[in-house]
Amino acid sequence: MSKTTFHIIFMFIILALLQVVVFNRICLFGVAVPFVFIYLFVKLPVNLNLKWVFTIGFLMGLIIDVFSNTQGMNALACTILCALRLPTLRLYFPREEEMVYPVPSSRTLGSGVFMKYVLTMTLCYCALFFVIESFTFFNPLRLVVKTIASTALTFLVIIAIDSLTSRSREKRL
Repeated sequence: MSKTTFHIIFMFIILALLQVVVFNRICLFGVAVPFVFIYLFVKLPVNLNLKWVFTIGFLMGLIIDVFSNTQGMNALACTILCALRLPTLRLYFPREEEMVYPVPSSRTLGSGVFMKYVLTMTLCYCALFFVIESFTFFNPLRLVVKTIASTALTFLVIIAIDSLTSRSREKRL
């Protein structure tokens, strides 16, 4: 197995544990829930086979569903998010072959493009999840508030995690 495979497995386990043990217990003001496990989908290599991307997405969603008692909502939303991953990346960074390192990050894409990419992926996931959860547009204001609040909270947590885990090019004094 390669270094990338071990890295993906390690991130899968750590993010699933963090989501189940810590972040599933957080609900700010009754509307904002952080979904940090989608950071795995943001950081998957661009050149990873699509079959593996869908498998990883479905398994991550299924594991979160089992421990969150959400009956397949995360598995469906994660699988759809995996399908939207490359088109979303191409929306902001049209030439993947110019990437020196095939993993999307602020270093490879630039901080502005990476933040737009993360925000779009987070918004897509939160919108998918809450529409699947409500399965109706009976209370559209609450649906929009939950989507926006969860997107903002998830985006902030993911950017914080990325800034802590990414390697800096600059040497610190």
